[in-house]
Amino acid sequence: MKLKVVYRKVSDYIRHDLKEIVLPSSLPDPPHVVKRRKLTWHERFLVLKEASRLYAASWVRDIGPELRPNDYKKQGDAEPKKQAQETDNEPSVMEDLAVAAKGGMETLRPALHRVYMTRASQYKDALSSFIKGYHEGVQQVLQSKEESQLPKDESDHSKKTT
Repeated sequence: MKLKVVYRKVSDYIRHDLKEIVLPSSLPDPPHVVKRRKLTWHERFLVLKEASRLYAASWVRDIGPELRPNDYKKQGDAEPKKQAQETDNEPSVMEDLAVAAKGGMETLRPALHRVYMTRASQYKDALSSFIKGYHEGVQQVLQSKEESQLPKDESDHSKKTT
């Protein structure tokens, strides 16, 4: 009899509890959520078609305008990029360092020196402008204190002379 009870408990555990532990069921949807209807095969095909078109367009943006298919080539896109390239002929600091790093330590040393000297001059200018502004502020405070003390001194002098 005990064997029967033990067998039933083990089988119930395997059938119900173990299944829930290994593959837990999700919580039911809240009552305010309205379930959507299932899409038809035609609607699924249209969704897949639109998703693949957007995916292909994202690849085309990454590839660049020279390899674009005619479908995605836009007249407005090509012109601003050309204008931006014409105006921005000077390489950025990072591009300059990347080219210098490819050349080895001989070319990297002057590029890093130039970057550090530029930053040092910027810090020096910022510090000098801060000090200049600080001195101006101190002078304004001292002038306002002198102006506030000046009438008291004049009234004190007028009392002493009489």
